Amino acid sequence: MNAIANRYEFVLLFDITNGNPNGDPDAGNLPRLDPETNQGLITDVCLKRKIRNYVALEKEHDAGYAIYMQEKSVLNNQHKKAYEALDIKPESKKLPKEAEKARQVTEWMCNNFFDVRTFGAVMTTEVNSGQVRGPVQVAFASSIDPVIPMEVSITRMAVTNEKDLEKERTMGRKHIIPYGLYRVHGYVSAKLAERTGFSEDDLALLWRSLINMFEHDRSAARGEMSTRKLVIFKHDHPMGNAPAHVLFDSVQVKRVDGTENTPARHYSDYQVHIASESLPSGVTVEEHL
Repeated sequence: MNAIANRYEFVLLFDITNGNPNGDPDAGNLPRLDPETNQGLITDVCLKRKIRNYVALEKEHDAGYAIYMQEKSVLNNQHKKAYEALDIKPESKKLPKEAEKARQVTEWMCNNFFDVRTFGAVMTTEVNSGQVRGPVQVAFASSIDPVIPMEVSITRMAVTNEKDLEKERTMGRKHIIPYGLYRVHGYVSAKLAERTGFSEDDLALLWRSLINMFEHDRSAARGEMSTRKLVIFKHDHPMGNAPAHVLFDSVQVKRVDGTENTPARHYSDYQVHIASESLPSGVTVEEHL
């Protein structure tokens, strides 16, 4: 299938209510914060995980949509699949000496693993499958306003062992954010897509995953997390018609008049404006949700 022919950038807005969108293991699982501004942070790794999980659910039985980076996967075993399919004997830590065979191994990984041809991967392990620079990149997400994490005490009613039946109930704690609206920027390169085979179907799947990824990620910590708006900028030229930051600056998120000095508690406390009338020539914008 042909690779995409256009460059894209996107802005994703999503929110959380009474939950922890991305705990920091180095801070007792507190929601991640920018220490200077108190704005909430969510890592690119966290968001890519949710995209991978959505694709794994939607394309569970479809060839070409396996997930390379998944829980408890042994990466060398993933690489061996390419060598076995191509009937090539792997050499420790080295790609095949023949350039064509080396290309075939890396190409097989791109063709069969969605996240390799989308995000790229460094596969130079003991069973070497090369290195791929992915066309899709996602930045850190940050909250529009500062957030203030709350610590909530919880009670455990059950015990693990019979010997503990007479003990008092155990207490625990969880950290939540009452409300936070987050913004993240993303990039899709047509020229890098040519190298990995990232197609129009893959692009449509990426958009669906960004819109629906939280719908299949519910948990006690993320019970109310939702995509609120996806803004997609499409360039006529594969190299792009304008710098990404100019397009991102055209999307403005502000508090609704009269609520500026109160804590936000719902998406309706914000208004989103896209200055589509002043977009550079050769760039079109599309809104979802």
